[in-house]
Amino acid sequence: MMSDETVGFVGVGLMGHGMAKNILHAGYPLFIIANRNRKSVDSLVEIGATEVKSLSELAEKSSVVFICAPASPDVEQIVKDMLPFLKPGNVVVDCTTADPTSTMKVAAQLQLAGIDFADAPLGGTPVQAEAGELHAMVGAKDAVFARLIPVISAWAGKTVHIGKIGDGHRMKLLNNFLSLGYAGIYSEALALSQKVGLSPEKFDSVIRGSRMDCGFYQTFMGYALEGDREAHKFTLKNAAKDMTYLASMANAAQVANPIGNEIKNAFVRAVNTGGDGPEDYVPMLPEIVGKQNGVDLRPNTKNLED
Repeated sequence: MMSDETVGFVGVGLMGHGMAKNILHAGYPLFIIANRNRKSVDSLVEIGATEVKSLSELAEKSSVVFICAPASPDVEQIVKDMLPFLKPGNVVVDCTTADPTSTMKVAAQLQLAGIDFADAPLGGTPVQAEAGELHAMVGAKDAVFARLIPVISAWAGKTVHIGKIGDGHRMKLLNNFLSLGYAGIYSEALALSQKVGLSPEKFDSVIRGSRMDCGFYQTFMGYALEGDREAHKFTLKNAAKDMTYLASMANAAQVANPIGNEIKNAFVRAVNTGGDGPEDYVPMLPEIVGKQNGVDLRPNTKNLED
């Protein structure tokens, strides 16, 4: 059931576009602001969104504001710019994969102004965002969560109230620890497989459909097998950032995190050795790891056994 909210959305990029589109389809008035991707903004305006020219205007017109930003410093700046124009009783919802320490600082600043906060990071891909099938892990007070459920349900197929403010971002880092750990293992396994004469296709013929298979594996392998750059659009830079946040969380909790640190290092090495572009995605990691080990894992190259 639709609630009586006006919604602002900051960050209508890869994930945010689909989320915003589904908020519109659910019948909510939607205010958006342009950043770099004019195409996303124009497509949303065509189906009923209202484009505003400033964060102050967006804040003034919205009772609930969603933020989908690259990293915590971006979120902090966005909130700083909106804060003087938000009204007591408004809610800011951060869907970024963020540093929980920053999350708690932002939430405290908003609370002093009488503004509620929730962290609602995402599980899924841009394809799932467009289909309204993302997973949301929400950290919020009970009353705030109940208020947000109708709006979040517009873009999420599964919503979990994971706990208090900050717990959504903590859980998201753990989630990405697992998924990016898979990426690191797959990449090393594919490099070794190619080195000993087994092509990615032969590797996949055993893993696909086995107990080692999963949804992440299937989208991840879309590039290695078919050269599909659209199969799993999550950048290497964001992966390195997320694992850096995980390391910070582990350090704060005084938990030894050697596997997490090695996964972080794998992505940092990848970014620093050429995978630093805005369209260099996580499934390209095997190609980079392969190059580091003297094997060619570029898609559609001649297999070693041929």
